Amino acid sequence: MSPNASLDELRTLITRYAGRSGPGIDGVLLSSTPSAAPSSDIADPVLVVVAQGAKRIVLGDRIHDYGAGQYLVVSVDLPVTGHYTQASPERPFLAFGLTLRPGVIASLLLDAGPAASAGPDRGGAVRPARSATPPGLAVSDAPDELLDAVVRMVALLGQPRDAPVLAPMVEREILWRLVTGEQGAMVRQIGLADSRLSHVARAIRWLRSHHADPVRVEDLARMSAMSLSAFHRHFRAVTAMTPIQYQKRIRLQEARLLLVSGPGDVAAAGFAVGYDSASQFSREYRRQFGVPPGQDAARLRREASEGAFAGSPL
Repeated sequence: MSPNASLDELRTLITRYAGRSGPGIDGVLLSSTPSAAPSSDIADPVLVVVAQGAKRIVLGDRIHDYGAGQYLVVSVDLPVTGHYTQASPERPFLAFGLTLRPGVIASLLLDAGPAASAGPDRGGAVRPARSATPPGLAVSDAPDELLDAVVRMVALLGQPRDAPVLAPMVEREILWRLVTGEQGAMVRQIGLADSRLSHVARAIRWLRSHHADPVRVEDLARMSAMSLSAFHRHFRAVTAMTPIQYQKRIRLQEARLLLVSGPGDVAAAGFAVGYDSASQFSREYRRQFGVPPGQDAARLRREASEGAFAGSPL
């Protein structure tokens, strides 16, 4: 199937199955979004393949644009801000998502052996995997083989008898296209327990679950089995920010969720996520989101009743 034919088929399938009730496939996500307010979210490890429309994701000081025929990989939990650059009621943003599970990737790497440790160069030959710490988010053009596998995965939503047996096989095929593709170095490290990405991810998980607690970067470095200088370098390579900046983003995101979920005291939300000063919380919140906390929460609650937000990669 040609790339254009695959995209046409993928658009048709996503339009058919996005938002429908009925049995799904574990780890598979579909998006059909006509428009949405720019927003922030925590992006979990995921593959996103775009069938129609375009989107922009901002991570730290890095800007990533991706659209139809491209894929995005997120390898660790990342605080991102996003907005749709091409989406309308007539031509909504259509995308496929697949949760990237370390255990499934690790199993594939074990079964594949050395063949999973190389990727294609421009001429199609294999080259050694790069040793540099990969970023936590990247965009590439989707090869024909990946698009074809994604089409078959979405088609299984209409085949409930076949899906439990065939979906795990197609998931492995999709992952194989990733680990042997342009972003293979990043995806392989998701499944390797002793990779630099996995060590950084350990600190990231701690920061997410203990965002309200005081943090010493030295402790995070020790947790990641790295020297302090190496930890700073690898953490920034993955997240595009320092550990303290990451914690601040997580705190502000969590406070935003508290405020959006219902009318509440702004100062109490700040204290709940670890701020000792209500004025500092309001000041940093406004710097991050552009408006004071109470005003932002009221706007988001209003817009939540009208449509989706654009924070997640989908």
